[in-house]
Amino acid sequence: MQTITQRVLSDTVYSKGTAVLTYTIRYPYFTTTCSEAAALSINAFYSTAARKTEEYCRTVLASQASVQAEYAKKDNYPFFGYEFISAYTVTWNSGCMTSLYTDQYTYTGGAHGSTIRTSDTWDFSSGRYLTLADFYPHNPAYREGIFRILDQQVKAREKDSPSTYFDDYPALIRSTFKPESFFATPKGIVIYFQQYDIAPYSTGIPEFLIPFKKSR
Repeated sequence: MQTITQRVLSDTVYSKGTAVLTYTIRYPYFTTTCSEAAALSINAFYSTAARKTEEYCRTVLASQASVQAEYAKKDNYPFFGYEFISAYTVTWNSGCMTSLYTDQYTYTGGAHGSTIRTSDTWDFSSGRYLTLADFYPHNPAYREGIFRILDQQVKAREKDSPSTYFDDYPALIRSTFKPESFFATPKGIVIYFQQYDIAPYSTGIPEFLIPFKKSR
C-alpha cells in the first residue's frame, strides 16, 4: 500500500516590476510497504519531471509573458499575467498499484486557457510502469474492442446532448487514440482524449469508463 504526500513548487515571476507569470506545480511523493526501491525510482521520476516543468515555466513561459507585457505597455492595453497550474489526481491506490493523472493548465491570455492531461499507472512491487495492454493479457486485439465501446458511449451522449462531439468522431477516436492515455479506477479503466481531439473545447477532456468486466 502507498502513502502519498503532496509536494509543491510555486512562484511568481516578475519582469520590470510586473508580475508576468504565476505557476504552481503539485506532484506526489510516495512511501510504500511494497518495495522501497520502487518508490525511490518513482519518486525520482516525479521530482525530475516537476523540476523540468519549473524550468520551462521560468524560462520559456516567463520569457513569452515578459514580451507580451512589454507589448501591452507600449500599446497601452491591459496585460493579463500568464498562469501555469499542474495538479494530479489519484484514481487508484490499493495493494501495490497506484494510478493517477496530471492536468497541466496554461493561460497565456485570450478567452481561456488550455489543459493537457497525462497519466501513469505503477506497480510498486517492481517499479514497473503499467501499460494499457497489461490490463488485456489475453486479448491482443483489445483496441478494436475499446473502439466499439467508445463509439457506443459517444453515440449515447450525442443522443442526450447533440453537438458535444465532432461529427466524424468514429474516425477521430481511432486517429487520435493513444494507448498511454488511460488511468485505472475501482470501477474500471478510463480512456481519455485531449481537448479538441474528438470534441469542441466546451466538452472538456472526454473520459470514457470501461468496466473491468468488459475490459478483459
